[in-house]
Amino acid sequence: MNSIYLLFTAGFLFTLAAMILVMPVFIRYLKNRNISQVTSDYALEEFKKKEKTPIMGGLLFVIIPVIVTVLIRFPVLRNSRVLFVILSYLLYCSVGFIDDSLIIRSHSNDGLSPKTRLIMEFCYTLILFLLFRNVIPQQVTIPFTNVGIQLPWFVFLPFMILLYMAEANAVNFTDGMDGLCAGVSLIALIPFILFALIGHDTNLSLFLICIAAGLIGYLVFNHHPAKIFMGDSGSLALGALFSSLASLTDKTIALFVIGGVFVAEMFCVVVQQVSVRLFHKRVFTYTPIHYAFVIKGYKETKIVYAFYLLQFVLSIIGFLIGINTL
Repeated sequence: MNSIYLLFTAGFLFTLAAMILVMPVFIRYLKNRNISQVTSDYALEEFKKKEKTPIMGGLLFVIIPVIVTVLIRFPVLRNSRVLFVILSYLLYCSVGFIDDSLIIRSHSNDGLSPKTRLIMEFCYTLILFLLFRNVIPQQVTIPFTNVGIQLPWFVFLPFMILLYMAEANAVNFTDGMDGLCAGVSLIALIPFILFALIGHDTNLSLFLICIAAGLIGYLVFNHHPAKIFMGDSGSLALGALFSSLASLTDKTIALFVIGGVFVAEMFCVVVQQVSVRLFHKRVFTYTPIHYAFVIKGYKETKIVYAFYLLQFVLSIIGFLIGINTL
């Protein structure tokens, strides 16, 4: 048991140290190559001044935890459960990386078209299902009961694809304020770390602890005023991470609560778009919804901390729901 705790501690500290040491070098590299945020023409004036902030910081909290996990516990590469989560994380990061690269090259906020991005996400999720269909429990367990609904593959597959697409883009909508997406994601990750620990899944626990350390290291540089942004490279990867964890551990229902902030952000965007297109009226002052609070006069840092508090409550509730499906 002590050796396991030592393993977790080593993974956490090595990842955190690597993030803190590498990030300043990475930021300088991005600045020298003018790889920076490109704001939308529709962005609030308060956020247009962030246009020169380096982007793609999410690459580090994706790549470094994977490297550290493999280096200190090489057998994880033979563990199909962890491979499923790692591959989900990396594949969706690659979608975000392509999107970020196109934005940077075009010097506009137009990266991958929504259609192209959804097609890539569809194909990647299909690949994940085909490779790991014997690893993923193709069922949905009702919390607080012993009832597990086994789904045939032709039902579970579209359910899994929808879960990945929705979660990845929901996390992406949440990215937009200094420290918001990374902080909310870190707090939302805690229940899944606890699920892995309670389930005695050492390999998965180690990887998730390394990701948590990566997010903490990233927040050192992303808190207000942010020195770097994660970009789609990070936000899409985080969305896929939560989707893979929910699929792998049969926590899809709990994820709707644990990821409640992400769900709310996406819900508001969808409602706003439908309302504008059908009725030419706005339901909300501005979407994603965190910007609406800026218009109402709240400071960015206070909004971020309020979202942290909300996410903390949702993580506790989601954990209590998820623990009853173990």
